[in-house]
Amino acid sequence: MKIKSVEGRAKFGKYETWYRVSGDLKSKKPPIFILHGGPGAGHNYVDSYKLLSLDSRAVIHYDQVGCGNSTLLPDKGADFWTVQLFIDELNNLVDHLGQRKAFHVLGQSWGGMLGAEYGTTRPSGLKSLTIANSPASMALWMSEAARMRKLMPQHIQDALNRHEAAGTTSDPEYQAATMWVYERHVCRVVPFPPEVTETFEQVARNPTVYNVMNGPNEFFVVGSLKTWNVIDRLHKINVPTFIISGRHDEATPACVQPFKDNIEGATWEIFEQSSHMPHVEEKEKCMKLVGAFLDAND
Repeated sequence: MKIKSVEGRAKFGKYETWYRVSGDLKSKKPPIFILHGGPGAGHNYVDSYKLLSLDSRAVIHYDQVGCGNSTLLPDKGADFWTVQLFIDELNNLVDHLGQRKAFHVLGQSWGGMLGAEYGTTRPSGLKSLTIANSPASMALWMSEAARMRKLMPQHIQDALNRHEAAGTTSDPEYQAATMWVYERHVCRVVPFPPEVTETFEQVARNPTVYNVMNGPNEFFVVGSLKTWNVIDRLHKINVPTFIISGRHDEATPACVQPFKDNIEGATWEIFEQSSHMPHVEEKEKCMKLVGAFLDAND
């Protein structure tokens, strides 16, 4: 079945946010906004969530400012790229599309971190929150990354450690070791599907947000997010919350547990055949469970 979609641009201060609506915004069901990861990864790799629109629900993908089809700001520094900026952008898009009355949010990876932050502000109209493949703090993420690294083959560890110490993370040997990790803990569908490859290419073209907020890759976090922590505010989230992670996920159970412990009534599904992208790795099951959760909380 063909999915109808419409693209547009929302004014956001001096900038613009590109968005795509799949399905019909006039549907009786509240729409869902999809928050991509990175930061700065673009919407491409979470494209499959548009399948939720086959159940008469509009699905809104957008590129957060600084990446993809939205305004690129390569000269902005860490003081500009804040969590609040992206909360403001999401609120702006909700209002631009006239959906303040009722809407859902799903955030993946960094998008789930942003979604959790957004949930703590108790925005008007928010019906539910899905946090997919996200850590509740970067300290947990980094300690788990270090633990997982010790389990990797020695030659992979050596390549990572050597180039990180030397500051040569663009070296082909380092890139090859990074890909070894990604194929096991980011996306286990190898070769990567086109939408996943597109996202990696997008980050390579527009690396500003990712490099400033995160660092050179998923497990070497030296950017402004390295001290980020939402755990002490999670109790403020007052909407039904669905947590998703993969058995082989770089967002390990230890990273995810505080969401379950601190958000009242939250439910958690671990996808046994997935790493960081159940929406790609176990697409059918992921859409079914997320769709059922949304239907139960309209």
